[in-house]
Amino acid sequence: MTAVPVFLYHSVSSDPPSWIAPFTVAPRVFAEQLATIADSGLRPVPLSTLVAALRGGPPLPDRAAVLTFDDGFADFHSTVLPLLTGRGLPATLYVTTGALRGRAGAPVDGVFPPESRMLSWRQLAALDAAGVEIGGHTRTHPQLDTLPARRVRDEVAGCGRELEDFLGHRVVSFAYPHGYSSPAVREQVAEAGWTSAAAVREAFSSAADDPLRIARLMVRADTDRDRFRRWTEGAAAPVAPFPEGARTRGWRAYRRMRARLNVPYRAVS
Repeated sequence: MTAVPVFLYHSVSSDPPSWIAPFTVAPRVFAEQLATIADSGLRPVPLSTLVAALRGGPPLPDRAAVLTFDDGFADFHSTVLPLLTGRGLPATLYVTTGALRGRAGAPVDGVFPPESRMLSWRQLAALDAAGVEIGGHTRTHPQLDTLPARRVRDEVAGCGRELEDFLGHRVVSFAYPHGYSSPAVREQVAEAGWTSAAAVREAFSSAADDPLRIARLMVRADTDRDRFRRWTEGAAAPVAPFPEGARTRGWRAYRRMRARLNVPYRAVS
C-alpha cells in the first residue's frame, strides 16, 4: 500500500498557552515544514480527494498528502491561512463548535481553558469563503468512546447541525477529539451523515484505509526536522489499515472505568 501522510496540526503560534504548547508548532517551523513537503515532491490534495478514493472513487494522485487542523484556534486565521494561500495548498479545519466565539453569547464554559485563543464564528465564515474545508470536531471536545450513546449523538450530530445552520451548506468531514473512537461511536458518526472521520493512530493513511477512521500523523512541538522529513518520504510510521491493538482496547477500558467512577481521565490538562 502506498503511504499517504495526513498531517494533523493544532495551533501554530510562537506564544501558546501552556496547556496546548506541546501540540503547538511555531510559525517559522510550520513554514519550514511546508517547504519540506514541497521539496519532497508530495502533492497536498483536499481531504475530499482522499475520501473519494477510500470510497471507491477516482484513485489518488501519486505522492498525495493531506493537511488537517483540529480544534479551531484563532491562529489558523491569522497565521496558517496566509502561509497556505501563499503556496496554494488546500486544508481541512475541524472545529469544536462550543469553543468558537461571538455567536449566541459566550463559548460553552469548560471546553478549553479560559486563556485559549479560539476562532470566532465570523472568522470561520471567512475561512469557509476562502475555500478552507470546515469539518466538525464535536460541540465540547469530549472523549466520545467513554460517553453514553445519547451524549455521543448530541456531540456528533449537534455539532454538524450547528455548522450547517451557520454556514448554509452541508458539512461532511468529522474528526474524533483526542483521536478516540470505538465501533459504536463510528456507527453514530455514520448515522449522523458524516462521510469521513479522522482519527490519529500515528500512522500513514492509504487508499485502503477506513474512511471513518482515517489515520493521521500528529505534528507536535517536539517533532524534529528529521522525523518530519522521513514522514514526507513515507517512512518512520506504519501504514493503515491495521487492526486495533490490545493496548488501545485496554486504554479505552481504563478511561471508561474512570468515567463510570466520575473521575474521568483528563486528556488535556
